[in-house]
Amino acid sequence: MRKTTPANAVPLTALTVLAVLVASVLTGCARDAERPAGARGPGSAAARPTAPGATAAPGATPGTGAATGTGAATGTGRPPARSRPASPPHTPGGRAKGLWKPRPGLAWQWQLDGRADPSADVPVYDIDGFENSAADVARLHRDGRKVVCYVNVGAWEDFRPDKDAFPRSVRGRPNGWAGERWLDIRRLSVLRPLMERRFDMCRDKGFDAVEPDLVEGYGNETGFPLTARHQLVYNRMIAAIAHERGLSVGLKNDLPQIPRLLADFDFAVNEECAQYDECALLTPFIAAGKAVFHVEYTQPRRSFCPQARRLGLSSMVKKPELGVWREPC
Repeated sequence: MRKTTPANAVPLTALTVLAVLVASVLTGCARDAERPAGARGPGSAAARPTAPGATAAPGATPGTGAATGTGAATGTGRPPARSRPASPPHTPGGRAKGLWKPRPGLAWQWQLDGRADPSADVPVYDIDGFENSAADVARLHRDGRKVVCYVNVGAWEDFRPDKDAFPRSVRGRPNGWAGERWLDIRRLSVLRPLMERRFDMCRDKGFDAVEPDLVEGYGNETGFPLTARHQLVYNRMIAAIAHERGLSVGLKNDLPQIPRLLADFDFAVNEECAQYDECALLTPFIAAGKAVFHVEYTQPRRSFCPQARRLGLSSMVKKPELGVWREPC
């Protein structure tokens, strides 16, 4: 809007204009100095508390003696997810040479229970990075599939081969799944090399992408004073580690931080957005041309598939153990 000058206004001289500009610059600098480093505005997600004393439920990670599934209860009131993002075209030896960018609407299979069963006729497979070999990934690639590497980045697991590399000081409270404890994600210098080695494994096995699990610890009783800001920094670090290795990366749940993390992640993985009436919160990914891989456990297809199709989600029903069975929209 243009402002008119009052009749009695003093005419501006060149020196007056220069003085105003200098004062404006100095004022802006002063405001920047007062702003906390890295501040991006309010960022704490509304958390629903984790149920105390929870025990391993259907859906626990393979290798524990329990069924595989989605992880411990999160601050969103549902089990944390366990999936992997899809990554780029690979070269012999498992080296990716260009990020794979999954588009909205791609059908997918999410199987964390044991070795991958290739029987689902879908273009995307999300499977456990430790439980599957380079040969398993190569078999899926021969069938024209993209393959996502599931890795837990938010909890220590006592059944993984690298368990002893995690110092006790970063292991927090049990997260509700057998053999797992929340990680202190503030300890970037400790966790970064550990996650780099895990993502190296995904790359070397030839995976196209990574699905980092449990990236919303700040909404849970972890035993550490985690904030939304800590989670943003950690999640961006995780995305950078994946991209440095030529792997695409997916944001698992963490709906409140989607506006700030959309640019860092190549797709989303979500559990039960229909159950909690949250699917519309995922539409920024769709609008950006990025896939949203979505699963429901208890809702019948007729109750959520029409909306999922309208929104462009890649949706299906799975049993909590995340075996071979699937019922797509």
